[in-house]
Amino acid sequence: MRIKDIVIIGMMSALLLIVQVGLGFLPNIELVSLLIILYTLIFGRKTLYIIYVFVAMEGLLYGFGLWWFSYLYLWTILFIITMIFRKERSSLFWAIISGAFGISFGALCSILNIFLSGIPSAVAFWFSGIPFDILHGIGNYAIALMLFKPLYHLLNEVHKKYYSIPY
Repeated sequence: MRIKDIVIIGMMSALLLIVQVGLGFLPNIELVSLLIILYTLIFGRKTLYIIYVFVAMEGLLYGFGLWWFSYLYLWTILFIITMIFRKERSSLFWAIISGAFGISFGALCSILNIFLSGIPSAVAFWFSGIPFDILHGIGNYAIALMLFKPLYHLLNEVHKKYYSIPY
């Protein structure tokens, strides 16, 4: 891995944490899902490093609770979905993917509870968060619909310039 890669991974991870903390006062309204989609489209597999540095920083900031372990696989799932459809550039398409991811977030988080406290506990955990998951899905959809194209073009231009530097 080159120094450039380490720098971009650090910067993009920090950006994820900044927007996550900055919007933390809004219930389940976030830019992280859209940025992970964009990072995956632009940086490809390097996005996994970005994700795991981001999750590690979240753990350092908020503590390493049960939620932290689910974030290790949640963002990886979004990365995999994005890689499958990486040729797609429609704002509407990514808004639907991002919205569906937001709605399914609680269900995906509850998977870990199945192993720790059983299926009834996992279902109760998931059901108790459904109103937040609905809000999460609507927020993700609206944000991706509005910001996908401009952020994609901006990050793509920065990426082209960044990698055109010969050293």
